[in-house]
Amino acid sequence: MASQRSRTARSRRRRWSSLHIVLGLAAVALIAGVAVLVTVLAPEPERVDADVEQYRDVEVVGDALDPYPGTGLADPSVGQVAPVLSGAAFDGTPVTIEPGQPTLVTFLAHWCSHCQAEVPRIVDWIESGDVPPSLRIVGVSTSATSTRPNFPPSNWLERERFTPTVMADDVLATAAQAFGVNGFPALVMLDADGSVLWRTSGQLPDGALEEMVATTLAA
Repeated sequence: MASQRSRTARSRRRRWSSLHIVLGLAAVALIAGVAVLVTVLAPEPERVDADVEQYRDVEVVGDALDPYPGTGLADPSVGQVAPVLSGAAFDGTPVTIEPGQPTLVTFLAHWCSHCQAEVPRIVDWIESGDVPPSLRIVGVSTSATSTRPNFPPSNWLERERFTPTVMADDVLATAAQAFGVNGFPALVMLDADGSVLWRTSGQLPDGALEEMVATTLAA
């Protein structure tokens, strides 16, 4: 009887051992399958052409504007001549923001949800043909960070069909700081002499930008 109980116990141990091996192999297979699935489903980082840089050197000539004080507050920079910005586009093409014609400068951060909403509205405005022909629109890609969503900004703006000239800010956001930018998107309206007519920060209501520009240019 004792011998029979011993054989039964050994048989159970063998079954449990076999079961543990099977479960272990199944677990390994499951983990491997999940790893493969994650690898397949994980989006690849967007590729950028070798000659495209997300940051470019920026030179500032003139006094920097005061930081934007906020909506509804008196802006000390209105009437002040904005500094001249000299830099380059993503592909290295020289870009200068200087006096010469009325200019709307829009500062955009690729990771900013309000910028992502504002850019298509500017694109629609341009494509509608309603932008005053005397107005120059210049974008400034600033505060780019490779670890944040929607990077790189060059690909984002190309996807959105953003056709205005775009200056790539440097890693220190020199262009944005020179214009007193402290929120995104930031818009700065300059007259032909390079003086600040108005500044805004944050997403505008529908139609507000078009109305502000039309009113400014009609004055």
